[in-house]
Amino acid sequence: MKILIASDLHGSAYYARALAKRYEAEGADRLFLLGDLLYHGPRNPLPRDYAPKEVIEILNALKYDITAIRGNCDSEVDQMVLDFPIMADYTAVHADGKAFYLSHGHVYSPDAPMPLKAGDILLCGHTHVPTVRREGFLFLNPGSLSLPKEDSPNSYLIYENGLFTFKTTEGEAYREEACE
Repeated sequence: MKILIASDLHGSAYYARALAKRYEAEGADRLFLLGDLLYHGPRNPLPRDYAPKEVIEILNALKYDITAIRGNCDSEVDQMVLDFPIMADYTAVHADGKAFYLSHGHVYSPDAPMPLKAGDILLCGHTHVPTVRREGFLFLNPGSLSLPKEDSPNSYLIYENGLFTFKTTEGEAYREEACE
């Protein structure tokens, strides 16, 4: 199974289009979205091509492929316009014999995880910084599609055959991390 993992779109139509294009080009089977989809948030600058209504259309066109959770900037109003669920603080997905736990990172994070077994995978966004940590479980943050921080690139993750690959929104790989 090939999964594209992304976070922190923050209403950028430019990066929503880039995400849809990368999803198709990657030939991924599923799209995991780790929150902060439509609203830029009061602490963030406006992202490039801020147009939440356009982002709604782009994401709704992929609704059958998306597994998403709520970010700190997502609300019930956002859920009313999106055709896929986004309001859970976390969700668990089992694929390729592995347990993937998806959370935005503002409620559950590596510093405040839900109960995880050795070998589990925790995927969070929120910090806008691509990250890998191993603490019995594997923690990965794909960074931000639209508002990266700490001089990181606009990025996402690909999971395939036990390997995570960090990629720029242009599709260039810049780091790999094996599950085990």
